[in-house]
Amino acid sequence: MLLPPGARRVMGQSALAIFAIVAVALGCVRLSASEPSQTLAALIYLVIVVLLSLNGSFVAAALVSIVAVIFLQDLATLPLFSLSLDEPLDGVALGAFLTTALVITRLVSKMRLSLERLRISLDDLRRAEEATRQQAALLDLTHDTVLVRDRQDRITFWNRGAQELYGWSAAEALGQSTHRLLRTAFPAPVETLEAELRRTGRWEGELTQSRRDDSRIVVSSRWSLQRDADAQPVATLETNNDITARKHAEDALSQAQTELARVSRVTTLGQLAASIAHEVNQPLTAIIADSSAALNWLALEKPDLERARAALFGVVQDGERAAKVLAHIRSMLSSRTAQPFQACDLGTVIRETLPLVRTEFARQAIRIQTSFELERPLVMGDAIQLQQVVLNLLLNAAEAAREVGAERRRITVSTRLQPDEPKAWVVVEVRDAGVGMGASDLTRLFEPFYTTKPGGLGMGLSVGKAIIEKHAGRLWVSRNADHGVTFHFSIPAL
Repeated sequence: MLLPPGARRVMGQSALAIFAIVAVALGCVRLSASEPSQTLAALIYLVIVVLLSLNGSFVAAALVSIVAVIFLQDLATLPLFSLSLDEPLDGVALGAFLTTALVITRLVSKMRLSLERLRISLDDLRRAEEATRQQAALLDLTHDTVLVRDRQDRITFWNRGAQELYGWSAAEALGQSTHRLLRTAFPAPVETLEAELRRTGRWEGELTQSRRDDSRIVVSSRWSLQRDADAQPVATLETNNDITARKHAEDALSQAQTELARVSRVTTLGQLAASIAHEVNQPLTAIIADSSAALNWLALEKPDLERARAALFGVVQDGERAAKVLAHIRSMLSSRTAQPFQACDLGTVIRETLPLVRTEFARQAIRIQTSFELERPLVMGDAIQLQQVVLNLLLNAAEAAREVGAERRRITVSTRLQPDEPKAWVVVEVRDAGVGMGASDLTRLFEPFYTTKPGGLGMGLSVGKAIIEKHAGRLWVSRNADHGVTFHFSIPAL
């Protein structure tokens, strides 16, 4: 039967050791047959036991210890080679040998176990380092900018993408403060961003930073927080993508849309020239009448100052009314750049738009009704642009209403609040009872240059949709159950 490798190793070591002990004993007898050196033999035997123990074989050391005690006892008494084990000191010697073998073997086993664990740890560490090197090499292959910063904002990793984007090498960037090196401009206080990062473990947004040549760039930045076993923040992984060109393109597009909206306003107001002239002519006519009356009251033999004062007061009011109309038209015509959004009342926007279409609606016998569910439907936006949307929707409704009978020539403008999560919306609706439109027209209605009107440009609704979307809202149309259509737009409420 084959023995396992460990047993064969123990038996081989034991045989060799016993052979060595026999040779030592014979040598001692040969050197001094009349008085063999028991001390020398004991030391040699002890060395052999220790060597076997250091090799980790307690069984071999125990066998050798027994044989050694027998030979030592034999060397101590004559006749030689009686090979007996009957003295009390034999037990003491055997215990000493076995204890030495056991202690050394246990120590060696523990040392070997520790060395094996250390070897495994070193292997794991080498594998981890190799994996880290491979991951770092992969991060160097990406075109994205990848950097790692510790809790003191010191850069601890800087990939090739960061070097190419910002211009600093890894050797120059490591250990530097990210925010100071890149002169980062944040969209909010950095403390607020760090608080969100600690709370959610991530943050993303747009940052403005500097390159080595002092040029400023805009990056789309994503932060991810690394935590230790105790969930404490350790480091932040930051990836940045240069979106400077895209931002410039967006700004150019926004400027083009603003200019297009202005052109659309000019065209729309041009169509309403007669109505505008009427709105201005009314206060001018009143001014002339009041001025003439005031002159007449003052021309009397006894001037009637009270009536003259009242007439002149009317002149001032009508003058202010005309000036307000002209100023409003001028602002709509001259607004070339987008104004900063501010709180505006959609009810006021609608009420200030109605006078511009009053004459046109009266000429076509179109009745207009308003229904405001909210006293002040406040939103954040540009009042001039929102007024342009309302004006265009009113004109579209008038275009549809003038082709039907007088009983259906009515337009309703309403506002209402639509509660929703996570925010509420102010909804404006312009409803007509006109000719309506087909399904194919509904799907293409907001396309640029698409129109159902003879001679129309097809830009009003397209521009209006862009304006509402810029206000984080939505513009859409639906067919009424009876006649006509209803245009709706919604904007987040304040």
